Amino acid sequence: MLPPLVVTALVLALPALALAAAVKDATTFTIPNGIPLALLVLFPVAALAVGLPWAAFGWHVAVGAAVLVAGMAMFALRWVGGGDAKLLAAAALWVGWPGLLTLGLGAALAGGALAAFLILARSAPLRPVLLMGPRWMTRLAEPGEGVPYGVAIAAGTLWALPATPFAASLGL
Repeated sequence: MLPPLVVTALVLALPALALAAAVKDATTFTIPNGIPLALLVLFPVAALAVGLPWAAFGWHVAVGAAVLVAGMAMFALRWVGGGDAKLLAAAALWVGWPGLLTLGLGAALAGGALAAFLILARSAPLRPVLLMGPRWMTRLAEPGEGVPYGVAIAAGTLWALPATPFAASLGL
């Protein structure tokens, strides 16, 4: 049995790493491989720490694998970046089923809000203001740039977190 502080730290790795991915994606349009890899490595440790039953563990792995396959297909079609696909699969591993529905809905809603913001940011009224900011902000305002969808995936992950057995271990 791990000390409660260690269990809490393991569980909080998910939102912390999701937020780190969002910041990195917003500022550089990349999600370092180390973030989804850390989530992958920490998942079994956190699952054991919170006493996730083996059957549930298997379902979490199956959901993560299915989302990885879907993400690879979306990447091949150039719908998402590779980092987005890996981050989404790692988040799906942690939230499992039925948390995947909440993750997907949250990411879709946040992605829509992000797209609306970027349309405004790249339009005439708001663009000059953003062009006065740091380089990462000016890049977000560039009309031809992509969408840092890691931000939306992180939002969906945070929204799905309360429905996971990990959050239940914290009393959320």
